Amino acid sequence: MNAVIKGAGYALVHTPDMVIHNGTTQTTERIVNPESEYLKALPDHLRTFEQAVAYYPNQTYIGNLTPDELGAIPAPWNEQECPLTSRYGKFGQIMPQEEFLLLMQACDVFDLVILDAAFVAEHKAALAANEIIDDSIMARIKDGVAPAEIEKAVNEEHAEGLYHNNKLVGAVKRAHDIDTNLSAHVMHENLASKASNVVAILHAIKNAGIAKEDVEYVIDCAEEACGDMNQRGGGNFAKSVAEIAGLVNASGSDIRGFCAAPAHTMISAASLVAAGSYKTVIVTSGGCTAKLGMNGKDHVKKGLPILEDVLGGFAVVLGQDDGVNPIVNLNILGRHKVGSGSGPQQVTEALVFDALDRNGMKVTDIDKFAGELHNSDVLKPAGGGDPAEGFFKVVAAAAIKRGDMEKAAMKTFVKEHGMVGWAPTQGHIPSGVPCLGFVREDILSGKIKNAMVVGKGSLFLGRMTNLFDGVSFVVEANPGKKEEEKGVSEEEVKSLIAKALKDFAAGLLAE
Repeated sequence: MNAVIKGAGYALVHTPDMVIHNGTTQTTERIVNPESEYLKALPDHLRTFEQAVAYYPNQTYIGNLTPDELGAIPAPWNEQECPLTSRYGKFGQIMPQEEFLLLMQACDVFDLVILDAAFVAEHKAALAANEIIDDSIMARIKDGVAPAEIEKAVNEEHAEGLYHNNKLVGAVKRAHDIDTNLSAHVMHENLASKASNVVAILHAIKNAGIAKEDVEYVIDCAEEACGDMNQRGGGNFAKSVAEIAGLVNASGSDIRGFCAAPAHTMISAASLVAAGSYKTVIVTSGGCTAKLGMNGKDHVKKGLPILEDVLGGFAVVLGQDDGVNPIVNLNILGRHKVGSGSGPQQVTEALVFDALDRNGMKVTDIDKFAGELHNSDVLKPAGGGDPAEGFFKVVAAAAIKRGDMEKAAMKTFVKEHGMVGWAPTQGHIPSGVPCLGFVREDILSGKIKNAMVVGKGSLFLGRMTNLFDGVSFVVEANPGKKEEEKGVSEEEVKSLIAKALKDFAAGLLAE
């Protein structure tokens, strides 16, 4: 049995005030250099919601532009305004901050999020009008409290402030007096990840055309850790998200693997479906507040807007083979082994070529590759280059060295088999999976026959190992259901057994 991709959902949440108050670059700067010129200049470099919506990569992320269409537009994209200004796309949406703060409260089941009563009254109707929000979610939003209660929580009780248009409109309270794993900072981070995850998963269910009751298992692959002092990363984001999304028949668990986690999780989910363990599994993830404004200093220094002002989320629905949707081919899996080595050539061999060699394929047999799909607008001003283009060039160079391709084909290979990066720098989010919505559509339309998704991760960030990490998998066209050979029916089996017993008894009597 094969697992197929039935649909995908993608979410962006515009959170400019969280850039200032929750992004690690900014919170660290506030501690080290509170009078920083950067912090003073930062507010003038924040985009409005309308500007964030009218940004080419963001419109690509939610499906209103294809990667090919984005690639045809000369970069830098931040110097242009996209004529597409819809907050909704065929894969998902860009949610404004005011709606998101209300959704964070809806995702809170321990009364940790308090919101100003006037703020709730002003924006509650807008969230209710959101195309994926139902009455069960709206019922979780409280009427709100007085501003004095919020100020007391922030100033005297170590709560994390919630801001909108630079005004304190709410707070996330700590969940324990001394446990740092349940501090207000961590609870804010986790609730933001959970809420952005809910947006993505609801869009994925809608896009896949399935009922919420059909989902049997959910796997979260975000970068946050959910737990307390006795099990700081114990989990479970997946089941907590399933609860808010109304997936009443779902169980779930979390997988962590830094930026490579989504690819690891896709393989695990596809394997569960292929094994028959579950019929419908969703791979999902919310965003990361710590990475908001991560390269902000370089953006401000160069007179650019803060481009890392959105949280990202994605969800992919995998189901049993229906003979139509693209399959995840579990025979073509790349993996960076403990002994693979960490050089670019070694990593590429492990993740790309080893898998192809085992299946008698060449690199040119793969129509599209998706690796680090980071938005180059964000990274180039900070000296980070273009990771997407860099990955495709390394693959092409390795293919040339192996004799699989002529040197002259380098430029055409990158253009024909690669894709431009458009995902926000949310760590795990750009790692291959933003392509899956487009890849599914292109395979179904016959534009391509397959694609390889590569996820890579930096395990050394956890200070447990210096090893690199990564896995890859291939999505390919469904060959269609083959007519199964006629087997023996249950009734026929019973008849054969009965006949055998009768013959056996007759033989005994004859003796």
